[in-house]
Amino acid sequence: MKNIEKYLSLLGEEVDGLLLTSRYSRHYGAMFDIAEGVAIVTAKGCRYFTDSRYIESAQNGIQGFQVIQTDRDHPYTQLLDQAIKDFGVTRLGYEEGYLTVAEHRRYDEALDVALVPYHEKIAGFRAVKEEYELQRMRKAQQITDAAFKEVLGRICVGMTEKELAAELIYCLLKNGGEGLSFDPIVVSGPNTSLPHGVPGDRRLKEGDFVTMDFGVIYQGYCSDMTRTVALGHATDEMRKVYDTVLRAQLAGIGATRPGVTGKQIDAAARAVIEEAGYGPYFGHGYGHCLGMEIHELPSCSPSGERIMEAGMVSSAEPGIYLPGKFGVRIEDVVIFTEDGCEDITKSPKNLLII
Repeated sequence: MKNIEKYLSLLGEEVDGLLLTSRYSRHYGAMFDIAEGVAIVTAKGCRYFTDSRYIESAQNGIQGFQVIQTDRDHPYTQLLDQAIKDFGVTRLGYEEGYLTVAEHRRYDEALDVALVPYHEKIAGFRAVKEEYELQRMRKAQQITDAAFKEVLGRICVGMTEKELAAELIYCLLKNGGEGLSFDPIVVSGPNTSLPHGVPGDRRLKEGDFVTMDFGVIYQGYCSDMTRTVALGHATDEMRKVYDTVLRAQLAGIGATRPGVTGKQIDAAARAVIEEAGYGPYFGHGYGHCLGMEIHELPSCSPSGERIMEAGMVSSAEPGIYLPGKFGVRIEDVVIFTEDGCEDITKSPKNLLII
């Protein structure tokens, strides 16, 4: 089934049209990525609107939609309202998760249609990936692994976190990344106790832990990975915490299979950390799903009640963070398969001392 046909299957009594405003949903439906645009999907026809900067690419790459150029005299709202009239739409499902209040007000005032919040159903198809999507994610992860291998040779005592972050970004793009999944987290020493710390001017020192959390976009799909390495040497406590996090991650991966909830997977990893006495220092969820976006639903967290299915993709990232001392996180990306999972992150997970 083509992705646009998936969207068409949503049409019925609740809505007779879909308004696609997010880049992710437009890309998914058209199977072609355009930075700016708006699309409408109805049983009588589908139209994709974009401006002069992207019209040629859209006309050459988009299938299943009539591509129409917008300009000052023909703004999105005017063209959408005409499509609504042409196709007889009365109830238009929209992505409330991606609209600002101002944007919603503009559509509500300009369009002669009832707007129906429909984000969860529109985005829902992306939870279970098709094989072409998984192949793109495997490639994105290969690029990430290659970048990690290369950046290990660039880490040295005396460089700042910002300098290491710049080297990491260079390696990610040099090895084939088409963009960054998110701004990389690169922290060292006591800053590693900050799960989402921002690279700063602190200089790397002998005996530091260095945590790097990073990913790339490849053909519209994200990778995600975290590794924590030690510079020069590691104390017994650092080794103990690292070993605990690694055992927790392996326990979570071992519990990853279709038919269980994200909450159960989280619990398998969390139990290892709690048994070691570090329960209060693992505050975030074990994992989040990803795909076109770095964070997608569902999740492998204490609130993850959804039954996981083959074709879903999740991070596996337990951590322990000791305020003022150090932190450790190890993250892979796994694909749910029919009988378990496939770990597509191939970088070593043993404690690396460089």
